[in-house]
Amino acid sequence: MKGNIIMRVSIRQIPDRADEQVVIECVEVTKDIEDIWAYASAKGMTLTGVFNNRTYQFQLETVFYFEAVDERVFAYTEDKAYELKIRLYELEIAYADKFFVRCSKSFVINLMRLESISPALNGRFTAHMQNKEKIIVTRKYVPALKLAVMGGK
Repeated sequence: MKGNIIMRVSIRQIPDRADEQVVIECVEVTKDIEDIWAYASAKGMTLTGVFNNRTYQFQLETVFYFEAVDERVFAYTEDKAYELKIRLYELEIAYADKFFVRCSKSFVINLMRLESISPALNGRFTAHMQNKEKIIVTRKYVPALKLAVMGGK
């Protein structure tokens, strides 16, 4: 039964944080391997944003979604909305390989913070985020979301 081979996973502690790394050894680079790489490489990435007139750094992985409102872009985490000095399309491009997907003209969502999706009216979908927010996925972006979440089925 060659198809049921289970991947070995190991952790080795080292003394210096500067030497931390993730090494993936594989026979073939598959979609699953690329996803593991994307997840691991996004860990520890930081963004800088403004909240209540103060500048903060926060982890990319804590972002549920990015939203563009009136020429301004915000990153939404569990309890804060940080204003960023970057365009939404730049975020979409920069983090496409980190599980961020465009779902409308105004939103880019973090698939790692997506709880579920459900059909909505007129060919649209609703993205149910882990923070209980509901974001409409417009028809234009439904195929990309389906491909990212369900393999395009």
